[in-house]
Amino acid sequence: MSATAIARIHGRRVWDSRGRPTLEVDVALDGGARGRAIAPAGASRGTREAVELRDGGTRFGGLDVLGAVAQVERTIAVALRGHDASDQAGVDSVLIALDGTPDKSRLGGNATVAVSLAVAQAAAAAAGVPLWQYVARGGNVSLPLPQVQVFGGGAHAGRRIDIQDLMVLPIGAWTFSDALAIAADVYRAAGDLMQQAGKLAGVADEGGWWPQFDANEEAIEMLVRAIEHAGLRPGIDAAIALDIAASEFGRDGRYTLALDRRTLDRDDYTEMLLRWVERYPILSIEDPFAEDDRVAWIAFARAAPARLQIVGDDYLVTRESLVADAAVDRACNAALIKVNQAGTLTEAHAALAAACAAGFGAIVSARSGESEDVSIAHLAVGWNTGQVKVGAFARSERMAKWNELLRIEEALGGAAAFAGAGVLPGHHR
Repeated sequence: MSATAIARIHGRRVWDSRGRPTLEVDVALDGGARGRAIAPAGASRGTREAVELRDGGTRFGGLDVLGAVAQVERTIAVALRGHDASDQAGVDSVLIALDGTPDKSRLGGNATVAVSLAVAQAAAAAAGVPLWQYVARGGNVSLPLPQVQVFGGGAHAGRRIDIQDLMVLPIGAWTFSDALAIAADVYRAAGDLMQQAGKLAGVADEGGWWPQFDANEEAIEMLVRAIEHAGLRPGIDAAIALDIAASEFGRDGRYTLALDRRTLDRDDYTEMLLRWVERYPILSIEDPFAEDDRVAWIAFARAAPARLQIVGDDYLVTRESLVADAAVDRACNAALIKVNQAGTLTEAHAALAAACAAGFGAIVSARSGESEDVSIAHLAVGWNTGQVKVGAFARSERMAKWNELLRIEEALGGAAAFAGAGVLPGHHR
């Protein structure tokens, strides 16, 4: 009997930050170590990412996960019993083969990712180290530069604005703690300004302010004002990152901005984005075009200034082959890494490795439907991605991850390297 052999896997239905069902998995090893993980869920999804197994029907709007729980209990638990939890690649290969589909549709990506992460947590516990240290395997680690949501939009805020996330990048910080302090000041300042202007309608799915703007560009202007209102210098102490999530409103090379009441062709829409980048301290844009608009991605990457980080999310869906294709095309220069998009830890890491091989930046990211699970905080540090995107500076499912990163920073002590703004293209200290 091996102390790291999987003895038992148990799944249960729990609830995410939107009050929707999701899946939690416990893994127990023969030596007594245990691991636990919860599957997150996205609102805007790439068509090529791993799909969740949901029950359908009328119960909980068709979103129940009892079928996925059953797959964990009756299929996955049996197949993985006795496997070595410290062999993550081996465990994940069993999950991939057991599912047998290109999108995890048989077992459900929610089932496979919860099991994969729970196995890693159990193996780390058996080794007596935190997850970040376990996945680092003795390699270099650093605290990531955070992207912190200030305004929510798109699918995260009833499509009140077309841009999905407007985030602050605390580029003037020299430590992770300082970076969060800058983000906290900007978040609070934005709320104050919105309240004064009568444009505040609450908070969005990821904790960002739910705004009442009259145009998309007004949101960018307000974020610049918030940086200034916090006593900071735009572009020096704090900059802006946008998640456009353009697949939500782009079709056949045309982009319909509902808030602005206009539809732009590919060229005019590209010119608008380039004008925003020139006018405002925007250093990162995620999914500026629809996932199937390859021509626009390539053209934009060639026209954009060298300082701009162009991030593929729906475009890459944490898939190694798509990252490699984008590197050949030079269609972007950074990859968002979402473990549940891939379905297993091993596949997500392979996408990260492809991004690193291409010289891309990398950002470990949460989803809009989150939980108290803090695994991604550990992955961002242990995998040394340099950037992390969790959501806003509000709501406990977000703060749990920010606070876990602070604990990791403290645990590292004097050895706590901070990636800082040096991870952004053309931004060196």
